[in-house]
This record gives sequence, structure tokens and C-alpha cells, in this order.
Amino acid sequence: MLGVALGAVLLSGCARFDDRASSPFTTEPSWQNAEPSTTTPKTPPTNAKRPDLPCVDPDLAVVTSCLDTTGGLVALPDGGSALVAERTTGRILKVIATDEGAPPAPVEIAKLEVDPAGDGGVTGLALSPTFTEDGLIYAYVTTGGDNRVVRISTDGGAPKPILTGIPKGLNGNRGSIDFASHDRMLVLTGDAGNPSLAADTNSLAGKLLSVNAPAPGASADVMVTGIGVAGGVCSDGKDSIWITDRTATEDRLQRVGPDGVAVKAWTWPDHPGVAGCAAASDGVAISLTNQKALAIATADKNTHAVTAAPALIAQDKYGRLDGATLGGDGNIWVGTVNKPDGNPNQYDDRVVRIPPPSAGQGNGPD
Repeated sequence: MLGVALGAVLLSGCARFDDRASSPFTTEPSWQNAEPSTTTPKTPPTNAKRPDLPCVDPDLAVVTSCLDTTGGLVALPDGGSALVAERTTGRILKVIATDEGAPPAPVEIAKLEVDPAGDGGVTGLALSPTFTEDGLIYAYVTTGGDNRVVRISTDGGAPKPILTGIPKGLNGNRGSIDFASHDRMLVLTGDAGNPSLAADTNSLAGKLLSVNAPAPGASADVMVTGIGVAGGVCSDGKDSIWITDRTATEDRLQRVGPDGVAVKAWTWPDHPGVAGCAAASDGVAISLTNQKALAIATADKNTHAVTAAPALIAQDKYGRLDGATLGGDGNIWVGTVNKPDGNPNQYDDRVVRIPPPSAGQGNGPD
């Protein structure tokens, strides 16, 4: 049974998040210009430090510290907060950024009963396109019997299953979700450790799926087959859907255009561990788990081709990265997964804000 415990959404106890910002489908930023359409990225001052307190990272770019292994991550529309999942505990937390003093403690929004074995648990989060009106959250989770997408309401109540029966394995259970439009949800599923399932069009494993008008009992259309270990799916809401996955021979970034055809945009034979992604109008940011960096793949605005190796930023600064989302503050928010590799520091795991690159930046540690 998948259970949920809903907590206070805001410190005031209201059952809605701040709705000052518009929907997720506003104009995306450009990595080349490093400026969103409405605001310049807010970069914390580099010469300031937080007070020396337990579980408070002195780095002002760190939103919150001392989490369990993170999973899904999605920015909230107020511009200064996000929801992050702890993959193994099933908790979904609201975290708030601050540029001075100790950050506010995370607020538990929900706790889902999940099976965290292997790479399972809560691995994907997305907001309803009308979140400021309905307060609905979608999560990709691993249960005792399958992988599935569930819907959670900030008003309370049990989570509602939206898409169930996605095969579960010893590994390959990661999944990712995003919205391509107000009525179409994208679901990226892993191959459940069995590549033959990814090639089977009758299986939901190892696919990019399209779910129209997602509601309990929804059905899914197959858009792309042959997905390995799922990384992330992210849409720019216009021309491009980006997906990342890990296969036995290479890690991949693929682009799905309006015609529904998937094309390899970039491949990594050295397996940097592609994970979550965040889309812009001219490319995509990709968390790299094994390479401990954020990759920026810049695409031609007309052809959408990626012709140069993705630039690396924040390499070796925060360790292994997993979730990624475009924050309303203009930064790229990422989650770390340092606890599973046996080398966490006293602040792990964390949510961090990384400014997008300026011209010429990248390909090395910050």
C-alpha cells in the first residue's frame, strides 16, 4: 500500500504554495546569454559565509544540507524554493533558498511508502501545470510490485495512482516525469535491468511515454523505445524534449522534436552517469553523477543540433549530482547523491543552486 502523510505546506499552515510566479511554461532562458527572459540569475555573494552551525553548509549556493539520498527535484513557482524527494525514505520536502543567515529547515510535504532497493524509491517529481490553482504534485515511485506515477494533493488525502504496472527489477527502476504541455505528461521509464523489455513495445519499461490528460487509470502512448537506465526527461515547452539514459555501451542525450522522432544529440562512451536535466531554449543542462559535474549542452537555435562537447561547470565542487531543475531565480538547482558512494561529507546530501555559464565558461572546476 502506498501511503502519504501531508504536512504543513507553508510555515503559516496554508495549504497552497506562493503563487506569485506564472506557470511552468513561461519563456525558457538561453544558456548562451545566461539570462532568463524576466530576471538575471541571483548569484549569492562569494565572499560571505553562513554561521558555523551543525548541518548548515557555509556555502551560500547550498539551499539545504544533511538530507538523505536525494531523488526527484522540481522548482516551485515562487522563484526561491523547490520540492526535493529523498529517494530512499520517500519524503518530499519543501526547501527554501536564502542568501544570508542559516537556511530555513526543510518542510515535509509528503511521505510515500516506497521500495528503495537498488535504484528505486522516489526518483521523479513534477508539478501540475496548474499547480498554483490545484496544488497537485506528480511523483515517479517504486512500490513493492511495480514502478508507477502517483498524484499527491497538498490539500491532503491518499496519493492517487495515475500510471501503474511499469515493470520493476533489481535495478533500472529510475524514472523521470515532466509536462510537455498543459495536458500532456511525459514519463521516462528504465528498463528494469532487462534490455529486452526496452525493445518490447508491449512493455512500459525502457520507454519515453506520453500520457494525455493524466488522471487515475490513465493510459500511455509509446514515443521512444530502447531506453536503458533512465536519467531525466525535460521539455522546453516548445520545440524540444530532451531525454538522458545510460546503456551498456554509452550514456546518451537524445532530442525528440515535434515530429516525435528521437535523434542522438550527444553520447558519452566513458559513462559519466547522465541523470536529471533542465531544458532551455538553446540546449539542456544535465547532472552527471559519476563525473561530479553539471554539463551544459548548447544546441543551435534553428537546427537544435549539439555540435560541441557539453561544457562542464561546478566539477568536483559538490560531488555526485542527480536531480536538476530550472529555478525561478535563474539558477540551475541540483540535488546531490553522495551518501550511496561511501564518501559523503558532513553536509551531504544537499540541494545546490548553480548559476548558468557565462560566455566561455566551462570544461573545468569552478
